[in-house]
Amino acid sequence: MVGLANTPLFRQTLNKLYTTMKTDEMIQKDVMEELRWDPILNACKIGVAVSEGVVTLSGEVNTYRKKIATEHAAQRVEGVRAIVQEIIVTPVSVNQYSDLQIAHAIISSFEWHTEIPHEDLKIKVQKGWVTLEGEVNWNYQRQAAERMVSSIGGVKGLTNLIIVKPIVEAQDVKNKISNALKRSAIVKAQKIKVETNGNKVTLAGRVRSWYERRAAEAAAWSAPGITSVVDNITISA
Repeated sequence: MVGLANTPLFRQTLNKLYTTMKTDEMIQKDVMEELRWDPILNACKIGVAVSEGVVTLSGEVNTYRKKIATEHAAQRVEGVRAIVQEIIVTPVSVNQYSDLQIAHAIISSFEWHTEIPHEDLKIKVQKGWVTLEGEVNWNYQRQAAERMVSSIGGVKGLTNLIIVKPIVEAQDVKNKISNALKRSAIVKAQKIKVETNGNKVTLAGRVRSWYERRAAEAAAWSAPGITSVVDNITISA
């Protein structure tokens, strides 16, 4: 063991390990920089605490869209293993929007949005918290509805219960996802294992960042007929 520790290869590997590992202080600094870099958030006061790669976000923002943007900013930072979201949405005026006004605004937005099958969706608003239910054919439609709601003034939170119903029985869905990962400039596909069971996809393996993990998950959701994605990908430096 002593002889191995003195070899150049061992010292090179050890030095590489030390230089690639990020401390909690380094992660905290990078997350704060990423928050300041985001044009939506640069004027917000967000607290960032990090413990063993787990990032806790705290503070107040005036829109739900900004709350989601803080999560996405933290996810883009290498070394982040998980996120605890403690940010509170506090509109500029608590009485600025009633639940009825928020509901009408969402309905109107959905009607003008060509990607959202609004006839198949149900909307519930309670004290600023929106719940969406219904069925869509594609996951991008589910995501479009969520993005639209997040941009509505007065929304304090969102529960998205919209489900994706299968439209095809994709026999080659595994190959489609694997090929999509290989084309990606973000994901290292050789480190990700794809398994399919009917319309359900399970992802496993290791990536270097939360951003890479989200990109792999998005590639899986892009396959036709997918109704469920189980993301077992772990993040490691």
